[in-house]
Amino acid sequence: MQDLPFSARLLTWWDKHGRKDLPWQHPRTAYRVWLAEIMLQQTQVTTVSPYFKRFVKRFPDIQTLAAASTDEVLALWSGLGYYARARNLHKAAGICVADFNGLVPEFPEALAMLPGIGQSTANAIFSQAYGQPAVVLDGNVKRVLSRRGAVAGWPGKASVHKKLWGIAEDVLPTQRAADYTQAIMDLGATLCTRSNPACNDCPVNRDCQAHLHNRVKDFPAPRPKIKIAEKSFHMLILRDGDGRILLERRPPSGIWGGLWSLPADDNGQSLNQCLDGHAGVDAADLNPLPSLQHQLTHMRMTILPLYGEVTSPPKGVKCSAEQGWFGHEEWPALGLPKPVRQLLEQHTRMVSND
Repeated sequence: MQDLPFSARLLTWWDKHGRKDLPWQHPRTAYRVWLAEIMLQQTQVTTVSPYFKRFVKRFPDIQTLAAASTDEVLALWSGLGYYARARNLHKAAGICVADFNGLVPEFPEALAMLPGIGQSTANAIFSQAYGQPAVVLDGNVKRVLSRRGAVAGWPGKASVHKKLWGIAEDVLPTQRAADYTQAIMDLGATLCTRSNPACNDCPVNRDCQAHLHNRVKDFPAPRPKIKIAEKSFHMLILRDGDGRILLERRPPSGIWGGLWSLPADDNGQSLNQCLDGHAGVDAADLNPLPSLQHQLTHMRMTILPLYGEVTSPPKGVKCSAEQGWFGHEEWPALGLPKPVRQLLEQHTRMVSND
């Protein structure tokens, strides 16, 4: 086996040890592969799997997804993060219905023109959905190839990415394209892991330069440190006489773009500006609740919830153009950021215990 090409050794290993029970593999249709690849961007398989199952149960095909409302799509995505992926997926489904007869495009060039799909993702869909050889460079593959070639530098850097792309082209087989794509991703996910890789069990370790020179920990180079911003702001839990909570849709761009949220003063508004128009309620009437910590890639949030009651649904609210009052049976169906959903669930339990 040691004399076989890289791809042959990898496929032999995958035939015995690879992951063959992932939900998008049964059946492995173009739509399901596309959906999985978008969900797997910056998210691990274990996290994605339950979301994928719920999503395809509600949206079994492109036509159903394209016909759905953005709110319904975001609601099923709620908690998975990186919500631009869901908005782009929804837009792309509409394009597929309008321009491709409701089918996933069969060529990577067309796939890469859809919202939210870059070249590597397009190739991954093309390879796995249509069984054609194509270079894939997700995080797992970059790690495998960085170590194999002892490629210096952070893989996100353009020059390093280009070098890895060339290496990936060199080892790409012409046969069993879909299996090979899954195999090299599986190798990175299960053996060639970021920490404590199982190098002795690796089927391609004989020509891995990092392994041969005992420098596995040096590759790939880590991403340059991102300065984590600290942000503290209030969120308002306003409850009317019917037990409904005021929610507002976030602007389409920025943090939690397009999702429904509790009114917040994170954009520079004062609390009184957020409360303007709510009869009989001002900042002095609000009661503080325990703070909530939430971490994004580039920001560490401290959310300070404030609770208040209004006598009736207010008129002339100026916080946002899109607002509404939602009962406890309505808001779970909305696209909500994870911390907002947490606060609403805590509030519901608190009210139920009173």
